[in-house]
Amino acid sequence: MSKIVRNALIVDDEPDIRELLELTLGRMNIATQAAANIEEAKTLLQKFKFDLCLSDMRLPDGNGIDLVKHMQQDYPQIPVAMITAYGSMESAVDALKSGAFDFVSKPVNLQILRNLIQSALKLSESENDLDRRSRDQLLGNSEKMCAIRSSIAKLSRSQAPVYISGESGTGKELVARLIHQKGPRKDKAFIAVNCGAIPSELMESEFFGHKKGAFTGAISDKPGLFQAAEGGTLFLDEVAELPISMQVKLLRVIQEKAVRSVGEQQEVPVDVRILSATHKNLLQLVEKNEFRQDLYYRINVIELAIPSLRERKDDIEMLAEKILDQLIVNAKISTIKLSTDALNILKHYHFPGNVRELENILERAITLCEHNNITVNDLQLPKQAPLTPVSSSTPSIENQTQSDTQGLEKNQLKPIDQKVPLTDLLDKKEKEVITQALEKTQYNKTAAAKILGISFRQLRYRLKKLKIG
Repeated sequence: MSKIVRNALIVDDEPDIRELLELTLGRMNIATQAAANIEEAKTLLQKFKFDLCLSDMRLPDGNGIDLVKHMQQDYPQIPVAMITAYGSMESAVDALKSGAFDFVSKPVNLQILRNLIQSALKLSESENDLDRRSRDQLLGNSEKMCAIRSSIAKLSRSQAPVYISGESGTGKELVARLIHQKGPRKDKAFIAVNCGAIPSELMESEFFGHKKGAFTGAISDKPGLFQAAEGGTLFLDEVAELPISMQVKLLRVIQEKAVRSVGEQQEVPVDVRILSATHKNLLQLVEKNEFRQDLYYRINVIELAIPSLRERKDDIEMLAEKILDQLIVNAKISTIKLSTDALNILKHYHFPGNVRELENILERAITLCEHNNITVNDLQLPKQAPLTPVSSSTPSIENQTQSDTQGLEKNQLKPIDQKVPLTDLLDKKEKEVITQALEKTQYNKTAAAKILGISFRQLRYRLKKLKIG
């Protein structure tokens, strides 16, 4: 007989449920202690060391959430999973917000229960690893970033759905990966999907899979994203882009912890943690009836707001140094220096594209700089405020000199739509100017570079960056 090395606390006032749980855990070589109410549970917690706790939501002397809060305060190292009545997702969400590790609904699906127990035990086994800081991956010593790293350590110990909010380029996917890597699912898959990149007609098949012959073109069985993430984490990036019909199906999967492939009759249990993100204001979309309120509260059990780069300007120097170090390795350059003036300019720049924009700026600067020294001009920062044209006429290609590709002067910009990112507008304008120069010179790049007032090397970089053939 295998040696029992784990101990679990079961809290439920129904003898049948206690017996079912004791049998299930016993077959997994887990010893159990049972309590019929909160007071008995507290007594057992004082006498024994437990690796996990399974508690009913409704108990004779209180609510299971009361026990969760007690254990969060006095026994935070013990994962607590709640057993909730069928259909009472609101109670399950409240338990997760209070610190419960996970939940399982009655009638208890034994496979889902086993998955939950295994995840909880992995959390206990890797407790020391979970407390590692994320400093080397999520850079910044500002107060906001220290708080984010602390939140990641806490969230990694839960299975609660997390909604990661923040502007584009702030690092939401990196945060999601860190939550996964520091949790009990770290040895399983992390599947990231951009919800806005999947055609609506293929979305159900992509998420849940399909059976052979389910529709025209389904020539074989295909697992979906949920099946691919089994035991791990599914990161729904830009979740606001999901159509309403898909939101309904996603809500059911989260509640039932089971999926049904297209063309299949039976649902199959899945063990997947859901993390989601979007740069949009999800609550505003709910108010406009563009995003389901019930799904919003399911994926937003815990919200983690990622600060913009302009909210943590003290981190810019550290980020720039780290990015340059990596770019130097990729470009096989011995060294590169960021001038003091260039660094000061970066510290005062608004960064609408956040960290991603900083990476792009420095990558461009390395290509354009001379003598491995990045100056202010090499940064080519765009204007930070909307500009109005001095003249309504369009300047000729001969007059569009180096300033075209270094931020674009005032008299070359038209009034812009505030909803369009400035960097996209600049790229579009730059592409137009370069294309005109190439056409004028019959695609003689040396001559085109001369017209534009830039070096051949600079033009070659821009052609590659803007994907101009």
